[in-house]
Amino acid sequence: MTESTETVRVFIVEDDKDFIFLIEKMLERQPEITVIGSCSKKEDAVKMVCALQPQIVIMDLNLGTSEADGIRISREIRLLTDAKILILTSLDSPEIVLKAAKEAFASGYIFKNQPNLLVENILALAKGYTAQEYLIASMAISGLTEAEMGVFQLLMGKNIQLQSSPKTIANQKTKILRKLGLESQKNLMHLFRLFRD
Repeated sequence: MTESTETVRVFIVEDDKDFIFLIEKMLERQPEITVIGSCSKKEDAVKMVCALQPQIVIMDLNLGTSEADGIRISREIRLLTDAKILILTSLDSPEIVLKAAKEAFASGYIFKNQPNLLVENILALAKGYTAQEYLIASMAISGLTEAEMGVFQLLMGKNIQLQSSPKTIANQKTKILRKLGLESQKNLMHLFRLFRD
């Protein structure tokens, strides 16, 4: 399939090569989508995504013994690229998957027994921000205190007046980053740009 500027560039990270084949075959039938690559080894995933710069990465959570690998790799990809992560999982607990999506800074998730939802999710994410994306991002910051939320909104460019001193605001910013497991304000603004756009 020839790639045009109109198509959504998709990359697949999945340790089951047969499942990669099935996803590729399904997506190849969609003129709006181009699969630009896939990876079955977790060690290569981040490097390949950084090189190919897809818009959407379909991520299997279980790339080893637990979903921790998928979460860690998703976080790295989100921090290093503009790609959105769409988690594809065989886990059957929505609570576990939503928690994983939050920790991974994912943009959405679907279950492997819902492959018919894959195309519409990819196209929706490529067009803009989805309701599921806002829900996951809101859950990620739900642990912030009211004061920290005020500072978060200020960092996102919202026009709000805070009564706190610059030192207190700086301390709250540090606490926000620590709670989210991030190293810098730049990372924060990159991951949560849906609250800024």
